This record gives sequence, C-alpha cells and structure tokens, in this order.
Amino acid sequence: QVQLVESGGGLVQAGGSLRLSCAASSGRPFSNYAAGWFRQAPGKEREFVAGISWSGGAPGSPYYGDFVKGRFTISRDNAKNMVYLQMNSLKPEDTGDYYCAAQFLGIVRKGQPSKEYDYWGQGTQVTVSS
Repeated sequence: QVQLVESGGGLVQAGGSLRLSCAASSGRPFSNYAAGWFRQAPGKEREFVAGISWSGGAPGSPYYGDFVKGRFTISRDNAKNMVYLQMNSLKPEDTGDYYCAAQFLGIVRKGQPSKEYDYWGQGTQVTVSS
C-alpha cells in the first residue's frame, strides 16, 4: 500500500508559478514506484500531466503531456519519498485538481492512462486567474 498526499496548490495569476509536492508513505522503497501527476478540470476527463518511471525503469523518462510544452518539470527525491511538479508560465486552462499517482514497477510513457496507476492522492486544487 502507498499513501499519497499532495500539497502546494492554490490561486495564482496567469504567467505565475506553483510547485506541487506529493509525500508518499509505503512499505516498499518508493524508488520502486513510477510516479505521475494527473489533472482534472471541471467537466473534463482526468488527463496525464507528467510521469517518471521507477528508478530501475526504462531510460527516457520523464514524460509530459503535449500541453506542457516545456512549462512543467517533474522530479522525485526517493530518499525523502517525495515527488514534485514545478509549474511555470501557468495559464487559465491549467486550472483543475491535480493528483499524484503511483504504480509499482511502473514504466511511464506518453499519454499513459490513469487506470494503470494503483495509488492516488486526494488531489490539490490549482486555480489560474487571467
């Protein structure tokens, strides 16, 4: 079992930045889990934002959703059981609930569906005003 707790959401003006954090607690080393960020806007489906494979996974990770276009950076600190999402140049369309997710021995790929992730946090709300 993995428990995930997100933090760092809030209200920001367009063009601003936020750093989301995800604290993980697990009976297994967190390095054994792929970590992803997803978001869901009102009335829309949950979509892949960014993901990073487990530490022994395939090279080439992390991956990002097409809409990110270099604005976001995912990172992890396995020693601290933390995953981060640095979001810069935020746009109003980035507004939504952001969720941290984990998958045991997961290999992240572009556009990975949310159903492949086994564990989810409760989400943190991000609102970008114009």
